[in-house]
Amino acid sequence: MASPDTLLNTLVSSGDQAITLDAAMISRLTEVAGDLAVNLAIALVILVVTVFVSRWAASATRRGLSRIRGFRHDPTVLSFAVQVVRVVVLLIGFIAVLQRLGVQTTSIIAVLGAASLAVGLALQGTLSNVAAGVMLLILRPYRVGDLVNIGGNVGKVQRLDLFFTQLSDANNVKIVAPNGKVFGDFILNLSGQKTRRMELKIGVGHRSDLHAAKTALMEAATMQDLVLADPSPWVGVTNLLPGSVEMTLAAWTRSEDYWQTRADVMQAAKEGLERAGIEMVASAPLPVPVPLDAARPQSISGGKGLRRRSNPRSASFETRRDDDPNEA
Repeated sequence: MASPDTLLNTLVSSGDQAITLDAAMISRLTEVAGDLAVNLAIALVILVVTVFVSRWAASATRRGLSRIRGFRHDPTVLSFAVQVVRVVVLLIGFIAVLQRLGVQTTSIIAVLGAASLAVGLALQGTLSNVAAGVMLLILRPYRVGDLVNIGGNVGKVQRLDLFFTQLSDANNVKIVAPNGKVFGDFILNLSGQKTRRMELKIGVGHRSDLHAAKTALMEAATMQDLVLADPSPWVGVTNLLPGSVEMTLAAWTRSEDYWQTRADVMQAAKEGLERAGIEMVASAPLPVPVPLDAARPQSISGGKGLRRRSNPRSASFETRRDDDPNEA
């Protein structure tokens, strides 16, 4: 049996070991917390610096491209290149933050590489929009400021991003179209050419003086200052309809003056025809309604031996008994 002194010494030794272990643990935790705080502070600084550097790089890219003659007056390329530079700088800074926090970026890249198929399927629409945006930037079917018709939506191009094309219509309504849909649809660039032709179809009565109508329509076009003299306006009969004679007025104007010039020519054409005493008639007359009784044959009733006989005085059918056995 151990003596009391031995037990006391054992207890004292165990207490010293516990105190030493606790002190080591506290020291270790303090060291880890200190390192984590330092890493967090450095990561925060890196993040803030990355944001400022991305803005500076975007501004520097915009200034640099603005000095190049080919990009100076092309805001489409400028905005697209600025966004690409900003995203690349932010990605680099984000990777640096992860490395500072102790995350093994090589492991992340390996995991992403192993899951590339799943990520590609999940981001198929987004990646297609990015690819379509790059193709739109290369092929240049439109530029910022052009008036386009995309999928039936007419508007002026405000911006071309990595994922979307932003339009603004005549009512100042913001239209955002995914680049994938834009690239896969018909694109009508209404301001892609310097000049544009208007075509007005006007119907007049069959008894109207066509020469006088042609003169009135020609004067309506030539009296407008915004109508171009070359190519010269043209007026002619283009269709003969049951209720009217269709005349077409074609004139050229600058693309930016198209809508106002079209409205002015249309108003002048109406006033000119009225002064010439020529009545305007709808080019496509409304169809005449057909009564149901005239369009549907009369119901046939009766038993065996009855047949339909056409009535020469009517478009309907009548029934009579076949009394002549020799009639086929």
